[in-house]
Amino acid sequence: MAPHRLRNSIVDLIDKEATFGVDGRITMKINSISDKAVIEALYRASNAGVQIEIIVRGICCLRAGVTGMSENIRVRSILGRYLEHSRIYRFEHGYDNNEPLHLIGSADMMGRNLDGRVEALVPLTHPKHRMWLDKVLGYLVDDDAAHFDLHADNSWVRAGAPGLTVDAQRKLHDWVVQTQVR
Repeated sequence: MAPHRLRNSIVDLIDKEATFGVDGRITMKINSISDKAVIEALYRASNAGVQIEIIVRGICCLRAGVTGMSENIRVRSILGRYLEHSRIYRFEHGYDNNEPLHLIGSADMMGRNLDGRVEALVPLTHPKHRMWLDKVLGYLVDDDAAHFDLHADNSWVRAGAPGLTVDAQRKLHDWVVQTQVR
């Protein structure tokens, strides 16, 4: 819960994932990331070999793909039919028993959110809900049709070309419609 302990908790989770090296994995779907402590923790995890996927809609002060700093971090921004505001955090070894930890909530990784507002992230514990989040994150990470990639030179480059098959927002829409019909 911010402003009391959220930054430290996120940094602790990132640092824990770093102890797993190449077996570590972090996925974040957020609106913005600019908090220095969180970014530095992500750089440490990347240098330890952790694969990090960040799907960001707005501000991103992190530099992805920089040799010796962030080569294991991939940042993308997905644009499409829906303006998404959800925040999802997944740490492959986040629980004490090293099982995946899924968090949802209101907090972006920005100083104003972590220091000056009441923000919360809560764990999802039901296996069905965790499976749903994994499906959502999978679609977003696999999108090859409607996203921009952040390159090491800090430029955003449109990815995909006409005819590519994985449009994350279309897949999410179809999945939700299909799920609701049952």
